[in-house]
Amino acid sequence: RGFASQTDGESRLAGLLREKFPRASAIKVVDISGGCGAMYEIHIESEEFREKRTVQQHQMVNQALSEEIKQMHGLRIFTSAPKA
Repeated sequence: RGFASQTDGESRLAGLLREKFPRASAIKVVDISGGCGAMYEIHIESEEFREKRTVQQHQMVNQALSEEIKQMHGLRIFTSAPKA
């Protein structure tokens, strides 16, 4: 697949994350399972994460995707707040 095209799963998860984190300055979702949707890597930079510990940031993402996570084998989450 081309670099520009996202899988349906990537698009769906990115859309959900944009709804849950409206202040996000960057959201990237990558299917790392070879396109079958079993494992994803998610990168989010959002103002919502400021002043929160990494574990709290990851809990916020897990909560936002709680239904989708049930269908996955694995999920890698990378979160950060925008640089001041």
